Amino acid sequence: MRKKIVAMFLAASMVFSLAACGSDGGGAAADGGEAAADNGSAGSEESGGSDINLAMITDSGDITDQSFNQTTYESCKKWAEQNGVEFTYYKPDSDSDEARNASVDQAVAGGANVIMMPGYMFAAAVVAQSELYPDVKFIALDVGAGDICEKGVGEGYDYNPDNWDVTEYYNTDNVYCCTYQEEISGYMAGYGAVKLGYRHLGFLGGMSVPAVTRFGYGYVQGINDAAKELGVTGDVEVEYVCGGQFYGDADITAAMDTWYGTKGVEVVFACGGGIFTSAAEAAVKTGGKVIGVDSDQAPVIDQNQEGLTVTSAMKGLGATVNTVLTDIKAGKWSEYAGKIDNLGMVSENPEENFVQLPLESTQWGDGFTQDDYKALVKSIYNGEVTISNDISALPATDVKVTDYGSIK
Repeated sequence: MRKKIVAMFLAASMVFSLAACGSDGGGAAADGGEAAADNGSAGSEESGGSDINLAMITDSGDITDQSFNQTTYESCKKWAEQNGVEFTYYKPDSDSDEARNASVDQAVAGGANVIMMPGYMFAAAVVAQSELYPDVKFIALDVGAGDICEKGVGEGYDYNPDNWDVTEYYNTDNVYCCTYQEEISGYMAGYGAVKLGYRHLGFLGGMSVPAVTRFGYGYVQGINDAAKELGVTGDVEVEYVCGGQFYGDADITAAMDTWYGTKGVEVVFACGGGIFTSAAEAAVKTGGKVIGVDSDQAPVIDQNQEGLTVTSAMKGLGATVNTVLTDIKAGKWSEYAGKIDNLGMVSENPEENFVQLPLESTQWGDGFTQDDYKALVKSIYNGEVTISNDISALPATDVKVTDYGSIK
């Protein structure tokens, strides 16, 4: 009943939203937002009968963020080109649920029937828009039951999705959600860094949301396990903080200057979209290093200095986009509708997993070679190495971990 009431209310307001967009739904967005068409080499009829019209909405960033938005955009664009499918992306005119919802309205008005939404910020769109547009398929990357419940329940939500029926708050028939086991790639990054010889490590998160915390707690577990294997737990130290935002600024750079320059931190896992800029700016002053997140961030981080990026703790966004869109085209939507998958290890082959390190750009060394990494992946996949996804408290460790809370 709650879903229907919300849908009826939003349907009325949508009339005004679509009226504002007018006939430019697939072109320039209303009220200063942005949209850009990236069409395949052939329209839907010329491409062998495919009726997919694909759109992507950016969250609070844009398609050059070297993170979630860019990876999703590039994967969607490549798939659309290869499959002769029309593709358009939309950038909301502000960082708000209302703006993201308006971009969904605009995409639908422009003809989209499959909409890709990267990031937990789209939980509100899942709640509000899935009932309004039952014929549109929504793919929400990194949106979990907790995110949906927070937006659907509103005041009174206790932040324990197990206490709620998430299906009451959105239309399960036309939505596929997935989250990622960030703790695994975080673990790999921390484990590899210690094996490569780093002894004073840092974690700089963005906002303290579950995905960031899983990355951080996995990172700490990997550091601890590698230190125990090497018998150097007394020599290893971890500084831990969140910036309170997903971009760097002067305050965060100053904190990183203290870490690298005064405390002697050697490498920082910059885990939060564009927050790596503050870590990178500080690292180049002292010869420090940076670990990227979500995608292979070496190309952008290393613009500050050659060889600055040790590795990146990645999510398989591209693999998710390709798999889901290919199955939609093959008529297999029923295998996805209503699911909230938690994607992680599916193979002993590192490149087939949804959480991994980049084989090409990681700075392998004698202490941690590609073969060592592949052996670690096999051990995790086989269950010989276990990694906790509990984010209720920092993991118990033998190494010293100092938690500074949040900068902002």
